[in-house]
Amino acid sequence: MYTEQELIDGCLKGDRVCQHLLYKQFSKRMMAVCLRYSKSAPEAEDILQEGFVKIFQHLSNFKGQSQLSTWMTRIMVNTALNMHRKKLYLFPMLDVQESTLVASGEGLSNMAFEQLVTMIQSLPHGCQLIFNMYAVEGYTHQEIAGLLGISEGTSKSQYARAKELLRKQLQQEENRLKYGDK
Repeated sequence: MYTEQELIDGCLKGDRVCQHLLYKQFSKRMMAVCLRYSKSAPEAEDILQEGFVKIFQHLSNFKGQSQLSTWMTRIMVNTALNMHRKKLYLFPMLDVQESTLVASGEGLSNMAFEQLVTMIQSLPHGCQLIFNMYAVEGYTHQEIAGLLGISEGTSKSQYARAKELLRKQLQQEENRLKYGDK
């Protein structure tokens, strides 16, 4: 069993075994990140593969100031954002009237991770992207606006819209479970 540092050192030397072990150790966690930023498993797999290529190419830049998994997650998010930036003109983000929304958290404890990912993936492209960046990754609306080339207001309104759409989906799921609707 290799330590994380031994895996890093081996990867830096081009050791294929270490590269495989590093991939094996982190691929599931990174796939979960990629799924949040994609509309399908094949799209997430593309992000994952491109992200790992970047990780191996830039591993020498990892200085150990954070956990390796945190550094890798940032690369996966940036890879997903770059892929989405290329498609952004296909999915316009419109300002929608912002409203204050509070989603009920009652149904979340009984919901499987896969169900939540599916709900997030079903959001319109702009909402999905901004929801992930703000709610999951912790970017500010100002940072999101800068990264995506949109206004801060658009970021806020897309986030509000995402919350509303997710709240409706959660209510539907709660009703389905409560009343047995299929």
